[in-house]
Amino acid sequence: MKEENRKYAKEAYEIVEHAALKIGSRLPGTKKEREFHDYMADKLREIGITPKREEFSVSPRASTGGIPYAGYFGIIMSVLIYFALYNPYVWYLMALAGIMFVLWLVFSVFLYKRWFDMFFHREISQNTYGELLPEDGEYDYTIILSGHTDTSWNWKHSEKGYWTKDKPLKAVISTYGKVGFGAGCVFFTVAVAIAYAVIYTLTFFGHEWSIGAVNGYVKSFTIFTFALRFLPIITAIGSSFVAMWGDKNPENASRGAMDNATGIALSYETIKYFKENPDKMPKRCRIIDLNVGSEEAGLRGSMAFAMEHKYDDLTENAWNINIDSVADKDYFEVVIKDDWQGCRFDADLERMFKETFNELEIPSKSKNHCIHNPVGGCDSTPMTRAGVKSVTFAAQNPMLTYYYHTFRDLPDRFDEETVGNGFDVVLGVIDKIAAFQEEYGFNGPQKK
Repeated sequence: MKEENRKYAKEAYEIVEHAALKIGSRLPGTKKEREFHDYMADKLREIGITPKREEFSVSPRASTGGIPYAGYFGIIMSVLIYFALYNPYVWYLMALAGIMFVLWLVFSVFLYKRWFDMFFHREISQNTYGELLPEDGEYDYTIILSGHTDTSWNWKHSEKGYWTKDKPLKAVISTYGKVGFGAGCVFFTVAVAIAYAVIYTLTFFGHEWSIGAVNGYVKSFTIFTFALRFLPIITAIGSSFVAMWGDKNPENASRGAMDNATGIALSYETIKYFKENPDKMPKRCRIIDLNVGSEEAGLRGSMAFAMEHKYDDLTENAWNINIDSVADKDYFEVVIKDDWQGCRFDADLERMFKETFNELEIPSKSKNHCIHNPVGGCDSTPMTRAGVKSVTFAAQNPMLTYYYHTFRDLPDRFDEETVGNGFDVVLGVIDKIAAFQEEYGFNGPQKK
């Protein structure tokens, strides 16, 4: 960390401590999430920037927050199999429910679509932002520094990995293994229901194999049907692993020190730095400090922001440095793609981050300081789709660790120095954005 920036690193770490230890868990749409927004709004006022608040509705359990429902669904389907064995019409009910379940899981939980939000309980969340203009008020482009205020539900299996954190293989089995097996069990019950519904339907149309199977003349089908007297016990147990994945108790939710009080703190300290050092402000540039709500509920805050400002200059000629989790000193990296969302982030910003890492001699165990987000999504996706040049900056072990989305995400696990290195990186990238803008102008999101 550069010594001249230590003041800002110290203040950023103090914001992290306040968020995690004094405010605590900040689930999407809750009073605690709003409390953090109010706290950051006051911080903006302290440096003479007027905060703006934009509210939006969110259904916290419609997306990733609803993963436990998949487990409950698997348990119910396992029980219904016993009824279906004696009443074939139950297979049709199960098949229909299974198809609806898969549609919800794929489009809402995996792809973050809002189609199913109306069927779940709603809360009010918000985005809070402040803007810093050049002294003459004239600007050609905007740099948006963003982080999300909310935290995740406590992931029980990940948290239990704390007791095996020195045994990586055992930790992986206790997290990925349990949930992977449970997910397989849930999908197995859906597949069985659909298969039996199809077979019984085909018998009405005189399909020879189906008629023979239903009447007990197909040995393999008879054996499998007999096995269904025992398999639901296994699928119910596996489904229970999914049901207990996310802790229902809000008091046990993640404290969100790394994920993502660090992103909020670094975004704020950066705009404060330029407020206090106007001579270092990029020429003809406006800087936005954006506190995004409800990221853990399926990127709802960044979606709302992108939609709200789709036709104004907040997303026109705009660059977004999305900061999400800066705590693991050995894993400084730029996230360049959300695989599940099918969204590739800006190649120019990717290059700038990599160059800055090298210039500051920041090592990383991540290959070439670069990763894809393999599951879920980050706030760069809605920004990129809105025409903003965006990447996500992180310093986080990409493995599923005991402190990721658990109540063990606390500030005493990392230090001020790591946060300070993150601050240096952000300033270095902003210098490169300014140089690029001056030479080339705004060229929109670029892919390799």
